[in-house]
Amino acid sequence: MRTLTSDPARDPANDLTAIRRWMQACIVAVFAAVMVGGITRLTDSGLSITEWRPIAGVLPPMSDGGWRMAYEAYLRIPQAQTTHAGITLEGFKVIYWWEWFHRLMARGVGLVFALPYLWLFLRGRIPRDLRLRLLALPLLTLAQGALGWYMVQSGLAERSSVSQYRLAAHLALALAILVVATWTWAELRTADDSGWTADPGGGDRDHSAVAAEIAAASRVRWRVAIGLLLAIVCLTIVTGAFVAGLDAGRIFNTFPLMEGAVVPEGYLAFASWWRNAFENPIAVQLHHRILALSTAAFALIAAWRVGASPLDPAAVKAVRDVGKAVLLQVALGVATLLLAVPVWAGVLHQFVGALVLGAATIALHAVKRAARAPSSG
Repeated sequence: MRTLTSDPARDPANDLTAIRRWMQACIVAVFAAVMVGGITRLTDSGLSITEWRPIAGVLPPMSDGGWRMAYEAYLRIPQAQTTHAGITLEGFKVIYWWEWFHRLMARGVGLVFALPYLWLFLRGRIPRDLRLRLLALPLLTLAQGALGWYMVQSGLAERSSVSQYRLAAHLALALAILVVATWTWAELRTADDSGWTADPGGGDRDHSAVAAEIAAASRVRWRVAIGLLLAIVCLTIVTGAFVAGLDAGRIFNTFPLMEGAVVPEGYLAFASWWRNAFENPIAVQLHHRILALSTAAFALIAAWRVGASPLDPAAVKAVRDVGKAVLLQVALGVATLLLAVPVWAGVLHQFVGALVLGAATIALHAVKRAARAPSSG
């Protein structure tokens, strides 16, 4: 069994507490970035800054001449002649400020991940078994910035919006960062005062009673089920990025049917199945609906059945929390659709989607921990 170690002259529990608080700050930062990113996307502001200057770009235009140059650069891209046709300098400033704030926040998120890591690492406060995982977080945020610019580039030449593929990749990487930070926080939250192991409860356990063996097998099945639920939640959120990228939420604003049909006309508009699945707004919306309702059914059945499971109270509560979050998300999704995606509803829907992901991650950790615990049967 591997155990995490730190400087013997310092209490390891204090180091783990510091890392746990850092993870909390990282989670909050990711949620904030997701919300601001949602506003930027829904207000069609993301292409207003047509260049990527990681350092100099921290400052917005500081003079009338600077604003005029930024405005004229924007007028040269396709979006300025389509989505924002006829936009004035003052109107441009509104969308510019949203994108500038989004990029500034992204830089801030990077610092939240990078600076505490460097400080804790240089002081020898990161246990050896956590170093690579925690190093991955600032590296992933750096990659997220590069991917964000790669996404923006797709809308500067031939398109009036960014590629839905790149938008989905950008969101998926943000979700990956959120999952790693949340999982690490959950591990550290349940650490014992006497120390923490990267693989709690390892080793064979002697269960002589048949009841104990059945309970142990049931806990393992729950671990698999919640792991599958987490995967489906991730997939559903990523399909939501395709909905956003194609503005598919602003068509067929009825529920549960799509203009009176289960499968609306135009569903098979593209001959290629993969292009139809990822580039046809009608198909993208239908697939997202199906996945969202399937995820909700899965989560609610799990929340209902978990009370009769051999899981400990903490794991039962975590699974039920996922069900509650999913119910809220379904209600928001339907409202967002019926209202034709107003900014406030779209942002809230995206925020709660990330909340569902975080809840599912915590639930999987709790169930995994329960599955490795000794049976009380």
